[in-house]
Amino acid sequence: MMVSDSLYCTLWMLSFFGQYLGEDLQFSGLANGAVGGSVVFAPDNPPSTSNDAVQWHFGTAIIVTALSDSTTVASAYRDRVSFDRNTLALELWNLRLEDSGIYRLTVLPSAGGQFTGETSLQVLEKITNVRLIGPEDLLIEGESSANISSEGTGSITSVQWMKDNSPLSPSNSIIFSSDNRSVSISPVQRSDSGEYQCTYRNPASSETANLSLIINYGPEDVSIEGEDVVDLGVRVSLSCSANSEPAASFSWTFNRTDTNVTTDTFTIDETDFTHSGDYICTAWNNVTKRNASQQHALLVKGGGGGLSSGAIAGIVIGVLVAVAGICGLIVYLIKSKKIKANSCNKMSLSLPPQPKTKPSTK
Repeated sequence: MMVSDSLYCTLWMLSFFGQYLGEDLQFSGLANGAVGGSVVFAPDNPPSTSNDAVQWHFGTAIIVTALSDSTTVASAYRDRVSFDRNTLALELWNLRLEDSGIYRLTVLPSAGGQFTGETSLQVLEKITNVRLIGPEDLLIEGESSANISSEGTGSITSVQWMKDNSPLSPSNSIIFSSDNRSVSISPVQRSDSGEYQCTYRNPASSETANLSLIINYGPEDVSIEGEDVVDLGVRVSLSCSANSEPAASFSWTFNRTDTNVTTDTFTIDETDFTHSGDYICTAWNNVTKRNASQQHALLVKGGGGGLSSGAIAGIVIGVLVAVAGICGLIVYLIKSKKIKANSCNKMSLSLPPQPKTKPSTK
């Protein structure tokens, strides 16, 4: 018991005066922990020999004392610490703000001498409830402004902004607040669409919130894809497209007359000459209330292409009717000639015979 008491006394003396005797134990640096979390203190160069006594202190308070045959934890730290005799590491759980401070380790090797060292702990409130608050109104390119603000709880030492997983930097249109907790974009451009991330940090914890921005624009760059010149009796499709957010709706006119077609494709199942003319596609954005148009000229020409079955049937029927008409006319004319000839013969037979006159002689 006398040995233990003397060791306690020696450890106590070293814990206060060891810094003047030489701090041989090295630590990696300041330790950080979050409230409710845990932290491990371990020297980088623990003694390679066996130890008669090891003691951890926080300020003037003893945390744990380990002798060759026993380990004693102070009542204030019971159920909050664990000690590893081999590495001399001390793990502290359920951290509190008041645990911040300097921790000292004192070691008495069996071979004699002493080792001392110290490290520091900073306990911070864990960051929680981080969120972003964005604009409620629809955003229109070149017209609207967007303000994104952030909020959260805990010990916040830094705020970082990202857009689509890349750092968000200030510019002529992007301005950060002095505390870096909000960002203003004015006026918004389509390139501002994307996923915004804001991360609150401290050395012990971090939390990120996300917000999506959609910038509405267009329509613009309206174009019509399709043939310019086609044959009679073929199927034709004209396809209209536009650059727009949200996607544009479409309408078609033909020679300035509404066609009642409201899809991006205008289809003619079988062309005829009346389909030649100007087709106009108009794109409409229901959010920006803007529209844009494109014109396409279509010419339907005869011949050169294969005819549809209907056209072929019509031609055949027309030819047959013409042939039948010609045949009928010929028959009629032949019959009419025969009737006339018969009538003449009958008239000559029905006339009385004429007396014969003798020629006079003088």
